[in-house]
Amino acid sequence: MIDRNQLDYARSHLFKGKAFIIYGPRQAGKTTFSEQLLASVSRKTLRLNGDEADIRELFVRPNSAFLERLIGDNEIVFIDEAQRIPEIGLVLKIIVDKFEAVQVIATGSSSFELAGSINEPLTGRRYEMQLLPLSYNELVKYTDFLNEQRLLEQRLIYGSYPEIIVDPNNAEKHLKLIANSYLYKDLLMLEQIKKPALLEKIVKAIALQVGSEVNVTEIGRLVQADNKTVEKYINLLEKAFVLFSVPAFSGNLRNEIKKGKKLYFYDNGIINAVTNNFNLLKNRTDIGALWENYIISERVKFLNENGIDAKIYFWRTTQQQEVDYIEQTGAGLRAVEFKWNAKANQRFPSTFLTTYPQATTEIVTPENRDDFLRK
Repeated sequence: MIDRNQLDYARSHLFKGKAFIIYGPRQAGKTTFSEQLLASVSRKTLRLNGDEADIRELFVRPNSAFLERLIGDNEIVFIDEAQRIPEIGLVLKIIVDKFEAVQVIATGSSSFELAGSINEPLTGRRYEMQLLPLSYNELVKYTDFLNEQRLLEQRLIYGSYPEIIVDPNNAEKHLKLIANSYLYKDLLMLEQIKKPALLEKIVKAIALQVGSEVNVTEIGRLVQADNKTVEKYINLLEKAFVLFSVPAFSGNLRNEIKKGKKLYFYDNGIINAVTNNFNLLKNRTDIGALWENYIISERVKFLNENGIDAKIYFWRTTQQQEVDYIEQTGAGLRAVEFKWNAKANQRFPSTFLTTYPQATTEIVTPENRDDFLRK
């Protein structure tokens, strides 16, 4: 069992008179995390799974009298895959409002479905957390610092979904199963996604240009789809926790890119699964992109785990001057360049330094990634 860093956070938000919602990608460990959480509080629990048809049928017309019989003397109601239940928002609202001594915990693998169902009914009635694939800090605790240094290539190629970590000998098989069977499951249930083959082509096109600014027109040309369709699919992929976007940072400089964005995957293994490229790093030409995706996604996990309110960006000018990563918090601006090769050019653009003299700067390489991913 791998301990998750957000367990204390979750435990501290139970029995506060609100529902507790856990979002995250499929196969990221939400069910296992929830079982750890339930074991740690040791209360009588009713477990329900939204993937089961008879459970969904139970909640076609929810009301308090029915829920009272269903809940009985349980102190916790745990609903896994809650996004599959059509009236989930109303179900959760009734439990929170009518059964004050009962804690409801719900997991959902697609934020757009679950958030859409609960936003209005649960206004002011919920706490939320996002559970992503295993983070660098969780893996350091599971193995140790030295092992994680040695396993960097493994992480860049196969990522850190829980199943990959506990069964590394079958990593490629597990990743292909996740990419082909689970990754798009929620999306394909929506009427909006009528062409799964097109969705897969878009994901592959994005995977092949990780670290580059997104060009919707170019992707559309590659997959033979119009810009509006490409943009809709990208938006849904973000809401399904496959991708996240990083917008351009701009202040007062006239020639800064202001409307661009980059797309990254929450897990490196998915990049390699959708491109079917599990070659060793020495045989690859995309090592810089893999490194950039890995280090940014790990930083996103760190910020998420620690509840740090930060906005992240990249910076570029029309003259192609660029900074890989900008992090903006109450403490100011943190500018970071990611270099796979520690001997590569390590200078920041003078235009950026002049325009933002208050920003701190740092170069992150495989040798010092621990500092960047721990503070």
